[in-house]
Amino acid sequence: MTRVLVVTSDPIGRRMAGPAIRTWNICRRLQQEGHEVRLVTTSTLEPIPAAFELHLVPPGRHRAFGRLERWAEVIVFQGHAMSMFRTLRRSRKRLVADIYDPMNIEQLEQAKTRPMREYIKVVSDRTELLNEQLLRADLLLAASDRQRLFYLGQLAGLGRVNPLTYGDDPDLARLLAVVPFGMTSEDPVATGPAMRDVVPGIAPDDKIVLWAGGLYDWFDPHTLIRAMATLAERRPNVRLFFQGTKHPGVPVMPVVASSIVLARELGVLDSVVFFNDSWVPYDERQNYLLEADLGVSTHGSHLETTLAFRTRILDYLWAGLPMVVTQGDSFGELVAREGLGEAVPHADPDALADALERVLFDDAVAADARAAVARVRERFRWEVVLQPLVDYVAAPWEAPDHALVPRESVVRARRVKHWGLRHDWRRFQHYLREGGLRAVGTKVGDRLRARSVAVRSEAEPPSSRGA
Repeated sequence: MTRVLVVTSDPIGRRMAGPAIRTWNICRRLQQEGHEVRLVTTSTLEPIPAAFELHLVPPGRHRAFGRLERWAEVIVFQGHAMSMFRTLRRSRKRLVADIYDPMNIEQLEQAKTRPMREYIKVVSDRTELLNEQLLRADLLLAASDRQRLFYLGQLAGLGRVNPLTYGDDPDLARLLAVVPFGMTSEDPVATGPAMRDVVPGIAPDDKIVLWAGGLYDWFDPHTLIRAMATLAERRPNVRLFFQGTKHPGVPVMPVVASSIVLARELGVLDSVVFFNDSWVPYDERQNYLLEADLGVSTHGSHLETTLAFRTRILDYLWAGLPMVVTQGDSFGELVAREGLGEAVPHADPDALADALERVLFDDAVAADARAAVARVRERFRWEVVLQPLVDYVAAPWEAPDHALVPRESVVRARRVKHWGLRHDWRRFQHYLREGGLRAVGTKVGDRLRARSVAVRSEAEPPSSRGA
């Protein structure tokens, strides 16, 4: 049995997004293997049933995190955790960096509307943070073969592709493993109605195209909305439903407002195109998936697309949905190669409308796609995709080049702190700019509640914190 600490910066609760879902299933799988597991969030924690301990440790709570670090033998972390806690940066425990989301590349899209000086700083900070993780980790987890090649180049530049790591592991599989996002082994079961005869304007016999997950600036919902407006002229019973617009840990992005404006201008808002103004609880998402006829994901052509791993596609596979996606990412290749639906060129609303029509209304095309989905989805069960991590935790190893690579060689001496007054001021400015005073008030309330829970949690004995 190994003591494993898993750390995420995402909120843990009934409404969880991709990073939290991933850490939750990592904990669940490792606990099933007989290991002792504790899950830490640095954001917000809503008590929910779990077979492992849940902890809330806000950024800068170094003593609280230090107690957990001393307990652990292996620490699996993602996101900004290494910049939040000195103890994690200095830890000599076995470290697993979950880098399934290339944060510096993501910021090239997410932050591109900011002033240039701020834009450059954000991308530079994420690059520095990622470099430190690449330097320090004993094992790194990428989400796809594309990501693995990208990270191998970055590791080579940092000096970690060297005679010691190459040695008896010429593929560097013991340093950098592919662990995609996964899906549960339990098939979805509806627990209640979601859209049909629930959302005004969506009838029982409508054909529903579902956009699962969040709506972010690096996606291309505008082409999809235009395609739906075109398709509705010849197929009046088609409907598009955007499942989530308010991510539990991220401010609403400008693309949400611009998409609503476009749907209104095209005359399809709340008649053909619908936006959920909230976030679907994790244990209710199957109700939306099972009512849908098709899953969709559209994006632009840029570097983020090349390296992205669209986790919403896993939900489509889980629910057996045929899908229409944009070409250019790893899942676009998979959809086209395996016949899971259709992959279309980016920014082509006519091609997208035609593909949607074929998969929605041609029964033979839909049946073939569903059969292919049923076959392919078995590759993405959590118990399959997490096997490299399961093997590591069962017999963790230290990276062979720890003594060779100077851990501070390319990391600037001045680190960006993710706690303290300066950090709070930066976040205040960000939320004020992105969402106004209401967003600031919401985040302040979340922060105060999180700190209150953390203080109470630190005063309790550890046995009382498990669910």
